[in-house]
Amino acid sequence: MNCFFSGTESHPVHVDVLPKARIGQTKPPIIMLHGGFHTGAAWLATPDGRPGWARYFAQQGHDVYVPDWPGHGRSPSPAPLEQLSTRQVADAIAVLVAQVGPAVLLAHSAAGPVAWWIAEQFPASVLAVVGIAPGPPANLLEALPDDPAVVESLRFDSTHGCPVYSPLDAPTVADATFIREFWANSPRFPKASIATYARSIVPESSRLLNERFNIGGRGLRLLDPEVVRAKPILIVTGDHDLRHPKAVDGRLAEYLAADFVWLPDAGVAGNGHMLMIEENSDDIAGIVNAWLTTQGACEWTQQG
Repeated sequence: MNCFFSGTESHPVHVDVLPKARIGQTKPPIIMLHGGFHTGAAWLATPDGRPGWARYFAQQGHDVYVPDWPGHGRSPSPAPLEQLSTRQVADAIAVLVAQVGPAVLLAHSAAGPVAWWIAEQFPASVLAVVGIAPGPPANLLEALPDDPAVVESLRFDSTHGCPVYSPLDAPTVADATFIREFWANSPRFPKASIATYARSIVPESSRLLNERFNIGGRGLRLLDPEVVRAKPILIVTGDHDLRHPKAVDGRLAEYLAADFVWLPDAGVAGNGHMLMIEENSDDIAGIVNAWLTTQGACEWTQQG
């Protein structure tokens, strides 16, 4: 595994690189984007010690790039972290995409709006997008009032994405209760490794979190969704993800003209939000890999 720095001058990003294991393969590179409170470590290994999706897809013949968002993991922290915006993350990741693309973006959770925006703004560099329980563009979200009490009343309302209000005076920290309620709540989560997983969680930008839930109408929007709809898109969601019920992610798939895999429909039940680290993560990676194959991954690279 190699590494380098990319990103913008003000928001650099550290990038791990896993070269493809099959010499001579012409499959496109994959850029794996972690979600909020996480780092690229979520793609590199599981909490119970198994190889992660980065290794899996490298073995399938893809060069895999795993960045840490600005201010996360080994990427330097912009000051102040609590003011880091979704657009600043997207601008930084877009530099990497331009460097290594055309590529497939594989985006989890709060990286969804980043991936949709990059696909719209830099279509020549994005071959396809795979969203793993991805956040939607703000176009699909009701603008919530900038009122902590109102947002708190919706905390367990899945139709609004179970929003959380984050005060802007400091980075937001996920406590043990939050981790267990929203990320480690599924039957498929490796429960014996929750403590190990919790140590991988990092503070998050409060501004970015509020944008994710479109609080104050400040979420990252698409200006021309048709540009994104022209790309092959896959959305994958599990049945124990409180923020991503079937109807909500199905609506996102319909909006983006995407293929949608609700895992129980594929015979895979019991998964939550952290699909890439749950006990059957390789089975879900196989579903994504099969979709990439049907889309003609080799032909994408040749055309690019």
